Amino acid sequence: MVEQAASAIARKWRKPKQARSLERVNRILDVAEAIFIEQGYAAATTKEIAAVAEVPIGTLYQFFPDKEAILQALAERYSDLLDQQVQVFATEAMLVLPLSEYVRRLVEGVDTFFLENPGYRAVFVEITTTMPETEEAGDQQLIQTMTGILPKLNSAFSPEDCEAIAFVLVKAIGNLIWIASGQPPAFRQRLVQETQKLCLNYLQSHFSD
Repeated sequence: MVEQAASAIARKWRKPKQARSLERVNRILDVAEAIFIEQGYAAATTKEIAAVAEVPIGTLYQFFPDKEAILQALAERYSDLLDQQVQVFATEAMLVLPLSEYVRRLVEGVDTFFLENPGYRAVFVEITTTMPETEEAGDQQLIQTMTGILPKLNSAFSPEDCEAIAFVLVKAIGNLIWIASGQPPAFRQRLVQETQKLCLNYLQSHFSD
């Protein structure tokens, strides 16, 4: 499923192999992220991004044919970072926690990721409408990771159980925390707590089957 989703995306940017080129690409992405946060995606231009990153515009176009390709690359970078954070929940230190604490940390971890990466919202507000297939590929990446974690939480889960439960958890946590991230701080925290209760009750219902 994940491979099919990924293959449906025509990658528009070129990831370099040489360290020097990779450094330039990361600098371009860092600058683009800052500009998208400050000015918004629509107002940003590749010319401005290249100038602030201190790279020739021709160099930028070697890796990114247009601004949309930069947006896609940022979305993929964020998806990889979030996936790495979720993978931590496959470690023994996490798996031995009581289920309630495990779920609390999982949901709070996603919320903290959004708080610490303000560019995530700036990027995915645009991605949702312009490149939904890229957003879906990121979700599928997380679903695959969660599908691999669930049997470690409950060995009685079948592969079909794991895939379905992972799908629900990723979509529920992702969408609810995304909505919460745009709310005032006090209400945001309340929504995080409600998401924790929702996911805990959902998982407990499967553990008792």
